[in-house]
Amino acid sequence: MRVRGAVLPGPRRGFEVTEVELEPPRSNEVLVRVAASGLCGSDLNAVDGKRTLVPFPAILGHEAAGVVEEVGEGVESIRVGDHVVITILPSCGRCRACSSGRPNFCETAAAAMRDGALLDGSRRLSLGGEPLNHFLAVSSFAEYAVVPESAVVVIDPAMPLDRAALIGCGVLTGFGAVRHTAGLEPGSRVAVFGCGGVGLSAVQAARVAGAAQIVAVDVQPEKLALARALGATDAVDASVEDPAVAVRRVSEGGVDHAFEAVGRQETIDQAWASLAPRGQLVIVGVLASGAKLTIDADPLIEEKRITGCYLGSGAPRRDVPRLVGLYLDGELLLDELITRRLELTQLDEGFERMRTGTEARQVVVFS
Repeated sequence: MRVRGAVLPGPRRGFEVTEVELEPPRSNEVLVRVAASGLCGSDLNAVDGKRTLVPFPAILGHEAAGVVEEVGEGVESIRVGDHVVITILPSCGRCRACSSGRPNFCETAAAAMRDGALLDGSRRLSLGGEPLNHFLAVSSFAEYAVVPESAVVVIDPAMPLDRAALIGCGVLTGFGAVRHTAGLEPGSRVAVFGCGGVGLSAVQAARVAGAAQIVAVDVQPEKLALARALGATDAVDASVEDPAVAVRRVSEGGVDHAFEAVGRQETIDQAWASLAPRGQLVIVGVLASGAKLTIDADPLIEEKRITGCYLGSGAPRRDVPRLVGLYLDGELLLDELITRRLELTQLDEGFERMRTGTEARQVVVFS
């Protein structure tokens, strides 16, 4: 079938919106009519060449939701007409990681994503007879996407699909970083460095988990105001004062958990310096490929810890329905996260705004 999609020829190149060929789903795959796709930092990393995530040319997009139009042979958990969230955590069910209960680190999926393919190693996208690469086994900057069954989670049809799209990556990551990676306990003191879509989701997760104090840190006053509206008890403008000093001051000695959602050495240093003794730093932001961190070693004597985070230590089949339920119950606020809705032809402008850090989350909405 011919579908409209945004092709990226290579890093630091503009998107080309055109008609591409999309083959039908094969065994254990589904065809999804994409309703909405968020602009995420991982997309920007690929656009700017910050990380080598996919061969080019490719169709990017991975934070998405839509409606199932067709299912391939062997698909049992998904039906035509289902409303679904698409995630970047497909799994083969057979590799060492899957067999040991860690499907989010599926070796088959990781290899396929590096090659720009689906789980069987092949592609469904092409342009003028030449193959196009899939992005993280999703490629949702197009009207339709063929994705692995294991990457799709059925959701309550009462959930608005443009807000559901955010759950596929940003919300899953920020919320999971607090709930699963850090294992936040009620009464904890928390700081969140970076109030984009991921950081604001971490703020909300801390609120839902019963944190006693949530300090939001950013350089954009509008984002800090939004963080307060979503549950932050304090806000620190890092453009006017040393954020580590400010966080330690307002928390009376440092926080128990700091979440870095930017992916920069500078903010990692600030978050590390904001911890109380025995505090934990969770690095949620993604650094450039090959980046090396230099950390002040003195705090280690106070039993402070640093840990990484991949998609919030998430298990989509467990977490996505819970997050949808929290939204429908009014506990998870997603309407406020969407600061701009775009058409497919506005991707270049949207990513330029992402570079300035002025938006919480932008979403491409398909009619």
